[in-house]
Amino acid sequence: MVAQILNLSDYDVFEFYSKKYDIYRDVYSNGLLGLEIRDIERLVLNVDDICYRYVDILNGTIHYFITGSISEIKRFSEKIHLNLGEQYSNQINSVINNYEKYGKQIYKIGDKVFNFGRSYVMGILNITPDSFSDGGMYLDKSKAIKYGLKMIEDGADILDIGGESTRPNAEPVSQEEELKRIIPVIKGILSVNNDAIISVDTTKSFVAEEALKSGAKIINDISGLTFDPYLQDVINRHEASVIIMHIKGIPKTMQNNPSYNNIIEEIYDFLYLQTSKAQSAGINNILIDPGIGFGKTIDHNFEIIKRLGDLDSLGFPIVIGASRKSFIGNTLNLDPAERDTASAIINAVALRNSARLIRTHNVKYGVQTIKLMNKIC
Repeated sequence: MVAQILNLSDYDVFEFYSKKYDIYRDVYSNGLLGLEIRDIERLVLNVDDICYRYVDILNGTIHYFITGSISEIKRFSEKIHLNLGEQYSNQINSVINNYEKYGKQIYKIGDKVFNFGRSYVMGILNITPDSFSDGGMYLDKSKAIKYGLKMIEDGADILDIGGESTRPNAEPVSQEEELKRIIPVIKGILSVNNDAIISVDTTKSFVAEEALKSGAKIINDISGLTFDPYLQDVINRHEASVIIMHIKGIPKTMQNNPSYNNIIEEIYDFLYLQTSKAQSAGINNILIDPGIGFGKTIDHNFEIIKRLGDLDSLGFPIVIGASRKSFIGNTLNLDPAERDTASAIINAVALRNSARLIRTHNVKYGVQTIKLMNKIC
């Protein structure tokens, strides 16, 4: 069973769910919420009198849906508790609590306290020859260290260091090559600025182990803990933070006609499963990333940005990585180096729609965007 609170204020979203559950069209109103409970075994939940029902014939499960305000969803949970007991009501109450308290999470990462009532900037430092925007620019260790320190000076709260390109069609590199690229840079930055919060963009447990030993505090895993079964154990042992991202496929093939029946539902369910596993493994500081550009079309990416708030009820700060990506370039016919203004606009909308950490190539633009949006959001 998975429960999710949805914002039905966007009429296109309301239309989708009204057709799925045969809801009367005249119940639409601004501020309307929906609670969807998915994948319940047949005949388990008998509440047809208080919500809508959709039968998934292929999978043999029933999905339930209720519309209303948050107070009406709470009353629904009370009825579930009375009729079916704590097994169902506790999970629904957890989702309600996550939704109501989103933006109130406080994490201590290294010696820095992150209060996600506001938003933060993560600067991108790719030590690769083939990244789509800055490949080859920082392969030299001294240049990479200098640039990383400059991003911190410009206001980056976190540096995200990667030694393997994950752009579409990228070829994988060995763990030895990845370590050769990133470890000297991590150590070099921390030797100058010991307070720097460093994230490492890797899917490999051995790379993560060495990076955390060298002083990194966050592992940013594009696979959402699915590529390497030992990675979450490494993160737990080092008491590190983790960014769990959604991806469909692998970087080399992920853009070969990706398709979804309901992209937000699929991302939510994946992140729910993987964050639950991470929590069970003892990991505490978890952030989530819907994976802009990782197995998504242009329209998918815009849908994610528009509906980012539908991930709030997972209860984890949302990371967005839209900077200079091809969905912006293809929409506006811009080369990567020309996409910073458009990236800032996308980031501003994402921040308005619940993002709490923006991953960006242009830290100065990111800091300006954050300062403005922290005044508004």
